Amino acid sequence: MNTYELTLIVPEKASLAKKKSVMESVEKILKALEGEVKKKEEWGEIELSYPIKKNRVGNFFHFNLELPRGAVATVNDKLRLEGDIVRHLLVRSKD
Repeated sequence: MNTYELTLIVPEKASLAKKKSVMESVEKILKALEGEVKKKEEWGEIELSYPIKKNRVGNFFHFNLELPRGAVATVNDKLRLEGDIVRHLLVRSKD
């Protein structure tokens, strides 16, 4: 298992219930692929450098996690299809 960092942007207009739903669906995706969430943080609303899908501000969420090697492409594909996520970035950490 390798260690990764995942950062998500959810639209600023998303309700608290919608944000919670996104967090739960991400955790469900990771658990289905035998991944483990080590740490999760909500960074709050941050102004974007440029509009992404007509959003100027986004709610940022950050996860530290462990995933099997072959699961990275699948996680990226599933997150890309998640309608409530504006943008995501999954990178391998050095730890």
